[in-house]
Amino acid sequence: MKIMEGFMEQLLSDIQLILIGGILMMNVYTFTLFYIDKQRAIKHKYRISEKQLLLCSFLFGGIGSWLSMGIFRHKTQTLIFKLSIPIAALLSFVSIVIVLFYLT
Repeated sequence: MKIMEGFMEQLLSDIQLILIGGILMMNVYTFTLFYIDKQRAIKHKYRISEKQLLLCSFLFGGIGSWLSMGIFRHKTQTLIFKLSIPIAALLSFVSIVIVLFYLT
């Protein structure tokens, strides 16, 4: 019985690690998308759609998008981004808290 308890604890911590890793990768991906879109805007090239940027932000990439908006000063004047990105960042943060503290 002790072996089974240890196995379940290890399995759960592995699941937590995978989920946190996924959220982290999504934030890095979203951060990179905002950077690429900013560079394309400067060069007047084909842009990444706002729909895709918002979708990635709400699919657990909110922290990365919020950081990129501040660092690159990109989409900071667009109302939909000013309103929705902080909500997406909060969603990402709450997801991390749930995975770390309530998924044990």
